[in-house]
Amino acid sequence: MHWAIRLVTGALVAPALTVQAHAQVDRWSGDGGMPPFYGWTRDLPSQPGRMLRTETAPAEVSLLEAGRAERILYSSTDWRDASHRITVSGIIFFPKGEAPAHGWPLIAWAHGTTGVADVCAPSFMARSPRDAAFFAHWLKAGYAIVATDYQGLGTPGVHPYLHYDSEGIGVLDSIRAVLAHYPELSKDRIVTMGQSQGGEGAIAAAYLAPRYAPELKLKGAVATGLVAHTMSIGKAAQEPVPSLYVDDGDYGNSAFEALWFLGTLRSADPEGIDPEDYVSDEGRALMLQAQTSCMGGLRRYATDKKLLRSRIYRNSVDALEQAAEMSTPFPDVAIGIPVFTGTGLADSAAQSVKQYNFISAMCAAGTRVEWHYYPHATHNSAVERSLADSPSFIARVMRGDAVPGNCAALVPPGPLQDPE
Repeated sequence: MHWAIRLVTGALVAPALTVQAHAQVDRWSGDGGMPPFYGWTRDLPSQPGRMLRTETAPAEVSLLEAGRAERILYSSTDWRDASHRITVSGIIFFPKGEAPAHGWPLIAWAHGTTGVADVCAPSFMARSPRDAAFFAHWLKAGYAIVATDYQGLGTPGVHPYLHYDSEGIGVLDSIRAVLAHYPELSKDRIVTMGQSQGGEGAIAAAYLAPRYAPELKLKGAVATGLVAHTMSIGKAAQEPVPSLYVDDGDYGNSAFEALWFLGTLRSADPEGIDPEDYVSDEGRALMLQAQTSCMGGLRRYATDKKLLRSRIYRNSVDALEQAAEMSTPFPDVAIGIPVFTGTGLADSAAQSVKQYNFISAMCAAGTRVEWHYYPHATHNSAVERSLADSPSFIARVMRGDAVPGNCAALVPPGPLQDPE
């Protein structure tokens, strides 16, 4: 089951216990091509969420509406080994003007699909026009935004694409790092927010926080274009999901196969899974392209080569996919804080019906979900459309108002609509 991704998403103060174990170069992890800021050769602190260094962000990755923007590098936890510390990069944007007496409220942003190569780290690239406009709204409203790059993007190692725990850990440790480093941030007005892959990351952070970072006072989570799944359905109503795995002539969609194989399947066992054992010559060329190209470049490459997904493998990856089916779903979806979801009814990428199924499971588990459907909105446009409702949701959870959700009114989204 390939999921919707086929169409899509300082100071060192603590003693060192573990050393970052990336001395051996992994030719398939997309490492390299980054400026010195992203490298860390010293021992790491024993605690995750410690700021290692910051730098003023270059103008091309900052935003006009930001008072200042700084890249960050912080310690975190390898999703496969709780005792192993790694580095994760990101960026923080501050509003213009002086911070309020109680500090800037904080949005912890989880990004959508970019690629698996280090150069695809969002803190290294200019924001897309969509995200730049979206961030501008929140900066003007007086929110600071910390945006993690996730494990393996910008920093060494394989990026665990669509592994919810890796995403959630990266988000939570970014919050820990900036709260300790920047006194102008509020420590008790924090929400997580994300789109597509990042919708999963925002909810994952809320799910993991009580066990992984119980000291953090998260108020709510906001997810649009949600890409996530769970096997913990309970009595939740579910709708059948159409298969997306077809060679439909959109060669650009083959680009996602590189992310799925290198990021999702291989991240569970980077030393044991060698692409050479599975991929064809055409697939190998695609995987090599993914070492230095992000999604736009990968899609262009696959289109230029007229690469069908059926030609990528020479040996079956069924066993790897079955393993991923066991490691990628949320074990349960009982989230202890209110969750906002925004779904475009023309979202053919993350599939509105898949989003409904996950929302339904959250509702059945007792999560307070405030769900919103946006007629004719696509995977991308649902982000902007959600601004009609998410500011009110965030204002209410920040104040501590009761947010019971609207699960009782949840209905299936119906057939996929034509895009606006």
